Amino acid sequence: MSTLIAVAYPDLATAEKVRALLGDLQKQKLIQLEDAVVVERKEDGKVKLHQAVSTTGAGAAGGALWGGLIGLLFFMPLLGAAIGGATGAAVGASQDFGVDDDFMRKVGAGLVPGAAALFVLVQNAVQEKVVPQIAPFGGQLIQTSLSEEQETHLREAVRAAQG
Repeated sequence: MSTLIAVAYPDLATAEKVRALLGDLQKQKLIQLEDAVVVERKEDGKVKLHQAVSTTGAGAAGGALWGGLIGLLFFMPLLGAAIGGATGAAVGASQDFGVDDDFMRKVGAGLVPGAAALFVLVQNAVQEKVVPQIAPFGGQLIQTSLSEEQETHLREAVRAAQG
């Protein structure tokens, strides 16, 4: 089962740095993420989601490949690739994996203008190795699906790693 953790940061750059660090930690097999999204509340109050993976781009690439292959059968590979790419992009844009976008927008609306939050969906992690690496960035835990006991333990681990 996955765990949702959302941490608020004073600015977009800090949230992006933490997401990049988590990506590096995932490559080291210290954490397994299902999703990592940075939610920014702009100075004008608008909320913008910065997804880690573009499903539109992936869908377009896959659609163009399959469309090109099917187009070869009918001796029109370029037309097939164009139609496949457009179809794949449309399907990719309609897919949503991980944390619900509407939920993130609602939470993001509560941020101070100029601030950002990092939403991560974690399958598993080596907490004693991950927490000390992200703790120096600070942040405020604003949402979690952890039990009260687990959340308290996480807060204490972050405080201990910071100080």
